[in-house]
Amino acid sequence: MPDTTTRRRLRVEIWIVLGLSLGQSGVYALVSLIAKLTADGGLRESTATLNASQSDRPGLDLTLQLLGIGFALVPVALALYLLSLDPERSPLKRLGLDRSRPVFDLAWGAGLAALIGLPGLGVYALGRALGVTADVVPSALDAYWWTIPVLVLSALQNAVLEEVVVVGYLMTRLKQLGWPLWPVIVVAALVRGSYHLYQGFGQALGNVVMGLVFGYWFHRTGRVGPLIVAHTILDVVVFVGYSLFADKLGLR
Repeated sequence: MPDTTTRRRLRVEIWIVLGLSLGQSGVYALVSLIAKLTADGGLRESTATLNASQSDRPGLDLTLQLLGIGFALVPVALALYLLSLDPERSPLKRLGLDRSRPVFDLAWGAGLAALIGLPGLGVYALGRALGVTADVVPSALDAYWWTIPVLVLSALQNAVLEEVVVVGYLMTRLKQLGWPLWPVIVVAALVRGSYHLYQGFGQALGNVVMGLVFGYWFHRTGRVGPLIVAHTILDVVVFVGYSLFADKLGLR
């Protein structure tokens, strides 16, 4: 158990990391949810766009998309750096981000994607039917040569940011503070759900469930790698699939 000074430092550190990243996103998501609930039509008539165009000039749009992806990963670098200050293993090995088990990571990542993805579609459909989930638009990017690569990079960025910060970093720090296992997993899952609130209650709840599964996985295996693989697969399928087939399926 760390001493009082160390516990205070860890608490402040956690608030700073979350305040610069997904905790901040959770606050904005809550405000967005309130705005949707109080607008005409409520959640049923609202829209949540995940990958929006930043400019009608293709070159500038690409530049802004790449800058957004790059700067979104800075909190990941911060979290890994802070973990590297501990007198233990390197943060990459500590979080299971090394390349020691590539087959394990890829195979289990694909399995977790299937486990989460199929029920997730059902949760979204049910949420839309009940009017508690916004109409989620995975991509509103125009069709350029770079659209698909940018969507893939966006999916990877989401996966790395969320799994490293919310699962790897946050759970590690809460355990160091002496928290019991299940409160650690539940808090991490609630943080994950919070920054999806802008999509509505259904998607937020679905992501809490995903967080419980991913948190328990990390506890049992100590590896974030498969979670990044799973999350990337899920987002690539949604982002790229929507971009390619939305018009044919009459989704836009």
